[in-house]
Amino acid sequence: MSKFGLITKGIIKENPTFVLVLGMCPTLGTTTSAINGLGMGLATTFVLILSNMVISAIAGLIPGKVRIPCYIVVIAAFVTVLQLVMQAYVPDLYATLGLFIPLIVVNCIVLGRAEAFANKNSIFDSALDGIGIGLGFACSLTVIGFIREILGGLAVFGHKFADADGALAFVLAPGAFLVLGYLMVLFNKLKAKN
Repeated sequence: MSKFGLITKGIIKENPTFVLVLGMCPTLGTTTSAINGLGMGLATTFVLILSNMVISAIAGLIPGKVRIPCYIVVIAAFVTVLQLVMQAYVPDLYATLGLFIPLIVVNCIVLGRAEAFANKNSIFDSALDGIGIGLGFACSLTVIGFIREILGGLAVFGHKFADADGALAFVLAPGAFLVLGYLMVLFNKLKAKN
């Protein structure tokens, strides 16, 4: 597979949200707005890229019986760095995302890519895979948050465009499920045509 193909497969062919259906907890929990979705997606992308690279580099040194705990330690180190940076530079976003940032440590997208790709491929290819899967996740969360924010709050990226209130259901959990379901159908129909 080409280097460009490693990136694009994570965005379209192996999109973690719409195709692989991974990472549903942050997908449903953080996408009340486009900013929250984008923030969570970029945070996960940061951890994905760096953890994939380190796991690829040390994969040959880790005994098979302890590889998953070792992966979790590597991922947890990058999540800790991410938490400290977010607390220092974007405290409002960090406060909004709250518990979902530390949960990146056990996010099945990050662990899955470590197990399925990073431990079997080169550092550079693992970084590209992290970029592709991360961008696919970030785009998915941003689109879901964008739609929920428009329908639920009549706003775009925090800026209200009408004085009225939107449909409360789209700000709450049922709206997350509805938007996710319809977007999954649409995404997979468009993907099937190509």
